[in-house]
Amino acid sequence: MNDTAPPSGRAPSRDAAATPAELAALRWRAESIRKCFLDTVGRYGRGHCGPCLSTFELLAALYFRELRLDPDDARWERRDRFVLSKGHAALGFYCTLAERGLIPHTELATFEELGSRLQGHVDSTRLPWVELTTGSLGQGLSVSLGLALGCRRRGWDVRAYCMLGDGETQEGNVWEAAMCAAKFRLDNLVAIVDYNGLQGGVTLEVMPSMEPYADKWRAFGWHAIELDGHDLGAILAAFAEARATLGRPTVLIARTVKGKGVSFMEGQVEWHGGTLTPALHERAMREVEPRLAALGAAARAEAAR
Repeated sequence: MNDTAPPSGRAPSRDAAATPAELAALRWRAESIRKCFLDTVGRYGRGHCGPCLSTFELLAALYFRELRLDPDDARWERRDRFVLSKGHAALGFYCTLAERGLIPHTELATFEELGSRLQGHVDSTRLPWVELTTGSLGQGLSVSLGLALGCRRRGWDVRAYCMLGDGETQEGNVWEAAMCAAKFRLDNLVAIVDYNGLQGGVTLEVMPSMEPYADKWRAFGWHAIELDGHDLGAILAAFAEARATLGRPTVLIARTVKGKGVSFMEGQVEWHGGTLTPALHERAMREVEPRLAALGAAARAEAAR
């Protein structure tokens, strides 16, 4: 499909300010993705809990409002590009696709099975909604800047988004990409750093030698926005600010909580991975299900105003 505009009815309303009803619906969507993820991990016992749970407000904002895509054509040429550089958050990404209707919910049952499209790290050779196979950290931003540059040289109104982990940005390759993106003034490139402050099995501050963190990106020629990565209003405002920023790329430094939404996982380094037993799943659901119901009620009330 080579049209310059998305197929009729499929363009997100990202250029207009979100209404209270739209924000309420997005909050419910993020929590619905969180529940989908926990149910999947609880059923099959696999998945990186902490680094997925910290991303769901960001992913909900991307896939339910910000990204231009065609649900019927994963390879539509004029789609926005999203690269999950922190590829170990794969299951959270798959749950987002399922909630968006881009893959069947039933396919989540095949996670990490032989022959499945849904591997433990995202694989572009298996699943067309994946732009880049990742898992070896630090590579996603380089490819994202290439996607942004290539689309611009074709004259396409296409944006590229790259989600990185905070610890991942210790990789030198990230800063080489940052320099290059600034050199080419790629204002259609947005990096999203999931700054949850924990890295793998490390309990200390992730990057004490890299603070002030935002100023590092600014020194490399980027427009840096610091925000609460769980505040959907702030996330949408940051994306709007990025679209309005001309002549340089933008980085969203999203302050998040690893394990967000499950009290016994929040800020706990051991839940970078971890096994969600049936008892722990039930405990998590006692927190998530009432919150999801309340958000659903709030969304319906806002929609009825």
